[in-house]
Amino acid sequence: MVTSPALRDVHVPHAYSEQQVDLGEITMNYAEAGDPDRPAVLLIPEQTGSWWSYEEAMGLLSQHFHVYAVDLRGQGRSSWTPERYSLDNFGNDLVRFITLVVNRPVVVAGNSSGGVLAAWLSAYAMPGQLRGVLCEDPPFFASELVPAHGHSVRQGAGPVFELFRTYLGDQWSVGDWEGFCRAAGASASPMARSFVADAIPQHLKEYDPEWARAFYEGTVGLNCPHERMLAASAVTPATSTNRTPDSST
Repeated sequence: MVTSPALRDVHVPHAYSEQQVDLGEITMNYAEAGDPDRPAVLLIPEQTGSWWSYEEAMGLLSQHFHVYAVDLRGQGRSSWTPERYSLDNFGNDLVRFITLVVNRPVVVAGNSSGGVLAAWLSAYAMPGQLRGVLCEDPPFFASELVPAHGHSVRQGAGPVFELFRTYLGDQWSVGDWEGFCRAAGASASPMARSFVADAIPQHLKEYDPEWARAFYEGTVGLNCPHERMLAASAVTPATSTNRTPDSST
């Protein structure tokens, strides 16, 4: 069953108009800015984020680029898909978005989990789809349950994700914000304590907490180990396009 976050009536207006595209399994929400004749840039937000995490950056980038910023499945106004949150599904959504909406080679930039997905695209996107990739603060290995290198997700963001799983629940099925704040405030994790707030932050209202469970339990990357993904990462230059990118970039 695909849950529509639009039915939750929690969204607020933003500076850029929002659009939707049917990708098959999901409807992806996005915003764009800038001249379509300029080089294309795709922005992928962090976990708990939506396209409007990049709202201020879009104004700056749009002076030189045609900018797209997306809501991943389970975030913002894009479809929520219970039991279907994985790096491969997130990544293939983006491949379809580039094919159907951007429709030319694109520079991809992603923050945090979005940075991991930028690397996923570098490894697994269709040939010629990417011009370049920027991974901003990506939790390589550190967001895995059993990483090949370094500490696991349980030793980093895991305490926050565990509290989301317990007190918020998949698709906000629990929704105990006060209980979450009490537990987070008493946590030994500084990251968990930073989430304590009198009211639910807007970005969390638009977020399916099942994301957190998928990371905490390790199912999100079960079939996509970071070591293999990074070994496969490469950007193949495009051989053809329906538009000619600005050669100055």
